[in-house]
Amino acid sequence: MVNLTRIGLLLVMSLPITTLAEEKPEVDPNLPERLPLNELRIFAEAFHRVSTAYVEEIDDRTLLENAIKGMLSELDPHSAYLDKDSFTSLQETTTGNYGGLGLEVGLEDGVVRVISPMDDTPAHKAGIQSGDLIMKLDGKPVRGMSLPDAIESMRGEPGSEIRLTILRDGDQSPNDITLVREVIKVPSVRQRFLEDGYGYVRIAQFQSRTGAEVVDAVKILLNDGNLRGLVIDLRDNPGGILQSAVEVSDVFVEDGLIVYTSGRLANSEVRFNASTPDSIEGVPIVVLVNQGTASASEIVAGALQDHGRAVIMGTSTFGKGSVQTILPLNNEKAIKLTTALYFTPNGRSIQAEGIIPDIWVDRSTVTRIKNNPWRTIEKNLPKHLSNASDTDSEAKEDAKVSVDPELASKDYQLNEALTLLKGLNILNKPKPQG
Repeated sequence: MVNLTRIGLLLVMSLPITTLAEEKPEVDPNLPERLPLNELRIFAEAFHRVSTAYVEEIDDRTLLENAIKGMLSELDPHSAYLDKDSFTSLQETTTGNYGGLGLEVGLEDGVVRVISPMDDTPAHKAGIQSGDLIMKLDGKPVRGMSLPDAIESMRGEPGSEIRLTILRDGDQSPNDITLVREVIKVPSVRQRFLEDGYGYVRIAQFQSRTGAEVVDAVKILLNDGNLRGLVIDLRDNPGGILQSAVEVSDVFVEDGLIVYTSGRLANSEVRFNASTPDSIEGVPIVVLVNQGTASASEIVAGALQDHGRAVIMGTSTFGKGSVQTILPLNNEKAIKLTTALYFTPNGRSIQAEGIIPDIWVDRSTVTRIKNNPWRTIEKNLPKHLSNASDTDSEAKEDAKVSVDPELASKDYQLNEALTLLKGLNILNKPKPQG
């Protein structure tokens, strides 16, 4: 049992010492305010009552650890106490290698809400979506569970099963989904061509090497074709490392401010500026965002938007505009504490507001209407005049092959991004002389 006399002595010793001299000394304005002694006594008394009167015996170290957890949980959804296992899990997440489901989650009103599933993971394959509420884990209610505990429950040995009870917006009742844990090794960046000249870069999350991976992806696109437009897909990107977001923005921003942070601590005032030339030299960019676009991915979208370097398309983003710092404690433990807010180059705070897209495009299902085969056009009319300049009909047919006719029905937002890039290229074409 903890000695209350010793606790009281330690608390008193931590208070500022006052002088007994007649003359009152000057107070240093930088010194911390006097600790609330009465509230500390109440804490010691509450600790003693719980330790001695709780129905089951509980270790005093556990009580003190729970007190720290409670203190942090009342601050904001992103501050948390990290024991050894949680600290290890956090490090695994930033490197993209751990056993689990591939979910980025947050705590909302005591319930775990899905921010976004990661690409090609068990959660993504099972159809879990941004905004889904996780009500139970293996039948155990998550209400009252801390966020680190919920995350720890979802992780585990690859091949093991876990049952999630999911409530989706619009559903009358929750549904159970059984997932099999896998080793999550998610490459944070993928690239491909949508059509000839129009590239696509998907950033799934911001890991330690994401900046370098984006540089490599852009080089591949530049080497493989004449890049005339680029789509950067940040939908359902839960964020990650701040520095990686800066590095990705720097790939496309010529110069100037990318993001700055502001907080109470002196070292929380940091400004990040572009340091390398625009790697694609002004090629038009469309950035796709949605409600699952959070944190570091919002930094990239905000920077490219404020610099006028890209058109932001989709729906409003998640709105996490805070920076968390890992502060180590003794015995391989730490606290993850919100220490600053970040701001876009134009001074916008994203916190609880998000990035508003330049062009709003909802996620939609589009059904293609087939052409009427009986409708007459000029070239079907008997004795129609030929087009003397129509000498490259074969080349035109070849060009049609590269177009994905089903893109609008498979991914309407991506189709709209591609359409916009084509329009920008049409407008930028040099006008004929004469």
